[in-house]
Amino acid sequence: MAPPLRTTSAIATALSIALLSYLLCKKTRSKASSKKTPKTLSVKKARNGLVAAIGNTPLIRINSLSDATGCEALESGALAQGGIITEGSAGSTAISLATVAPAFGCKCHVVIPDDAAIEKSQILEALGATFERVRPVSITHKDHFVNIARRRALEANQVALKHGKGNQNEYLDVKQINGYTSDSGKQDPIFYSDCKGGFFADQFENLANFRAHYEGTGPEIWDQTGGKLDAFIAAAGTGGTVAGVSRFLKEKNANVRCFLIDPPGSGLFNKVTRGVMYTREEAEGRRLKNPFDTITEGIGINRLTENFKLAELDGAFRGTDLEAVEMSRYLLKNDGLFLGSSSAMNCVGAVRVAQALGPGHTIVTILCDSGMRHLSKFYDVGYLSKYGLMPSAVGLEFLGLK
Repeated sequence: MAPPLRTTSAIATALSIALLSYLLCKKTRSKASSKKTPKTLSVKKARNGLVAAIGNTPLIRINSLSDATGCEALESGALAQGGIITEGSAGSTAISLATVAPAFGCKCHVVIPDDAAIEKSQILEALGATFERVRPVSITHKDHFVNIARRRALEANQVALKHGKGNQNEYLDVKQINGYTSDSGKQDPIFYSDCKGGFFADQFENLANFRAHYEGTGPEIWDQTGGKLDAFIAAAGTGGTVAGVSRFLKEKNANVRCFLIDPPGSGLFNKVTRGVMYTREEAEGRRLKNPFDTITEGIGINRLTENFKLAELDGAFRGTDLEAVEMSRYLLKNDGLFLGSSSAMNCVGAVRVAQALGPGHTIVTILCDSGMRHLSKFYDVGYLSKYGLMPSAVGLEFLGLK
């Protein structure tokens, strides 16, 4: 079992947005009618705002990472101490893997698309992980970042077999990647001869992802709301969060409504609402080779993962980049919440659900990334100006609220 980590857990942030959505609903209700009292969260468990959440931080076992890098992989023999965990990631999952890998005596190697915020690579390097930044290509391409990460695990296994007792200074040179020089060249060598092999975490298809949220996040949300919630909404990257939580909540109460919030460029909204995963541009054959779809990172995808297939959803909403930018600034100014692009989009979704369901409902979502990982893009004035995404809202008028 992994050692407990002190962290603001997913459910703690999920509860924060439950309160945000509840307060929005309550305010709307007070304008419309005061005949009925809206549902409230348990007085003991509810925390009013960011400041009230300080203290009594829970110590948790991060199940998804403990399972992926510890119990299952180590016990099955797929990973050994001294081995390398590889992953293809836009950053957030990779950072978590790089954080816990040393606890199991392992190293972490990450392949990350080069359009991801540079802060994520810097964090990975600070955590002791090695990384490669590669050009974004289709998942069907052999040099998609996920496919490269899979190959790296195989290469680590080959090195382990070939140099099991070799000189510790020997390593496999992978500085030339995907047709150009990777900036991992400044780091320590990746595959030393004392490497005990590799294990591809495979966050998109590994169902330990789903199980962690089905067995962990879902029950925590149910417990901390006392079962008094009406809806859950989140965006999907791998799909593990929205699938695991929605499946658990539906089993506890079939009346809890679960939704997807999807960013531009993703096909999941179409899949949920129309049953077919395509966009108009793709259907007409006009999709660019390297389109600019969205400034959000880690969410949105154009394929069905094994994790997302397990989701039980009642519908989906489409969010925009500008809404996510405006929401992030609104919450920073009004609640002291410094959120990354995925979290901001989730909050856009929470408000959309609140508007759809009406006053007197409790809606939960996930705040899954910090703004600290998005300074060079999502919070950069020059970058936002380039794409016409400079925030200008005073309140929530960008979502139709005063």
